[in-house]
Amino acid sequence: MSSNFNYSITFPCLNSLDYTKKLIGSMLENEEDMSKVVAVNNGSTDSTEKYLKSIKHLNVITNKKNYGFGVPLNQGAMMLQTEWTIFMNNDVIVSKDWIEGLLSAAEKNNLKVISPAMIEESYDYDINEHSNKAKFLFDGYVRNDDAHAVCIAIHESVLFDIGFFRPTPSLFGYEDKIFLNELRKNNIKTGITSSSWIHHYGSVTQKAMKEKIGILNKSDLSSNSHSKILCENFLFRKYLKYSSKRKRKKSVNYEINHYGMSLIGRRLDSKFIWSNIY
Repeated sequence: MSSNFNYSITFPCLNSLDYTKKLIGSMLENEEDMSKVVAVNNGSTDSTEKYLKSIKHLNVITNKKNYGFGVPLNQGAMMLQTEWTIFMNNDVIVSKDWIEGLLSAAEKNNLKVISPAMIEESYDYDINEHSNKAKFLFDGYVRNDDAHAVCIAIHESVLFDIGFFRPTPSLFGYEDKIFLNELRKNNIKTGITSSSWIHHYGSVTQKAMKEKIGILNKSDLSSNSHSKILCENFLFRKYLKYSSKRKRKKSVNYEINHYGMSLIGRRLDSKFIWSNIY
């Protein structure tokens, strides 16, 4: 369904065609304007390119190689250059009116960076049914000072102020953390809204890109090299991590006590599990 906002959506994909089909299928089912969507084929060797070009009005960028995560996100944003850019993974299912709910909440709460609420792992439920129930219960609630890179809407003013995602393939798996850290350093308010819901299968494309680019979990940049990249010492990073987890746990406890669920959940064995880990 069309939104009155000036926005675009961009996502990278590397093989994992089944998940890309599920994402686009959910968009088509909700009658999204595909002319506002940019899919960046990041060196796929399967039938991804053929499929993307078969979708009417979808904008497609084709990279001959896997350039990690930051490069294709920036390419997608620059193609349409809208007031709002929604950056997301391809292993996602969207719910009805998720864009309107996401950007309306940003405007109402004076936020320039906002993420939708999210359920991860098994998709054996109706996302629209869950979304409708949750939106009624939460009644516009926003978890302030939090966001996730699975799906994040960013206002153009933020990109001009702090820059885009780091276009360095060897940083794969860490570009989003660098960007979120820049938001914190620049005191840019963020939020997760209950007015928009998505389902996330679990970093399928990120794992595929990481494997292809040759970065193993044991040598990932989520190690002590954080301090060098972020120009922050190790102890300060430990303090930030502890502080963030404590604040998130407080938010989750508040949400469960007041609403019976939280804005980030998991689906396991046909049950919803609410936690502060993501």
